[in-house]
This record gives sequence, C-alpha cells and structure tokens, in this order.
Amino acid sequence: MNKKELAMSCFNEGVLCSQAVLMAFADECGISAEQAMKMSSCFGTGMCKGEVCGACTGALIALSLMYGQTTKGDMHERQRANMLTRMLLDRFKEANGSYICNDLLGYDVSTPEGLNAAKESGLFKEFCPLKVGSAAEIVEEIIRSEKEWDV
Repeated sequence: MNKKELAMSCFNEGVLCSQAVLMAFADECGISAEQAMKMSSCFGTGMCKGEVCGACTGALIALSLMYGQTTKGDMHERQRANMLTRMLLDRFKEANGSYICNDLLGYDVSTPEGLNAAKESGLFKEFCPLKVGSAAEIVEEIIRSEKEWDV
C-alpha cells in the first residue's frame, strides 16, 4: 500500500484528515502512529474553523519532522522549511483549487449549520478522502525531490 492509499485508509477508519496524512508518514518521521495521531489531533477541518485544510496541516507536520529547522539561528534550515511549506501549499492548491477548507468544501464549517450541511452532503465521506490522498501524494513527491537534491 502506498502512502496515498494508507492515508486514505486511515481517514476512512475514522481519524481526522490531519491525523491520516501524518500517520501515513509516521515511520519516516521517526514517530509512532499513536504519536502522529495525538500531535495532529487539533488540526482537522481546518483547525475546526475551515482554515488551512487539515490534510495540508498533517502534511506540513510530516515535512517539519523530516526537514524542519533543528538548530537555533540556522537560516538555511529555516529557509528550506519555508520553501517546502510553500511548495506543498502551492502544489495542493494547483491540484485542488485551494488549500482553505471552507473553500474546498463550499461550506463555512466553523458554524454548526455549515458543519452539519457539509456532513449531510457527504463531503467528509466522499470528497475529503481525495484531499487526504492528494496531500499524501504531494508529500511523497517532495520526499523524492529532496532525495534527488541530497545526492
């Protein structure tokens, strides 16, 4: 099973979008699936406000754990992390039209009415797994490109 399929499977088993993406990359990040689930548990549904898609947030946590800044004042590491952030969000937007949850869903999920409408329309069962898969696929592409740069 590739990372896209693994992330989508996790999501379909009942975890949040942010959790599903990070869990798919837990091994590469040096964390357990349980740690991945816990550290990404506050980011689903655009942080419950319809902001940045939780799948993107889970992907960004994974990239941070793999390539993030580890040394205070190291501008090279910081610039690399910033570049990867922009790369992920730009690619996700190009593939999906936006990286903002409310824009993607077409509902304001920060309100009870909007959240219920999104649930009733089946978006969380039909639409969101595709976004989870898209984010995981983009992380895989970035990992491949980073390995090429490190050669």
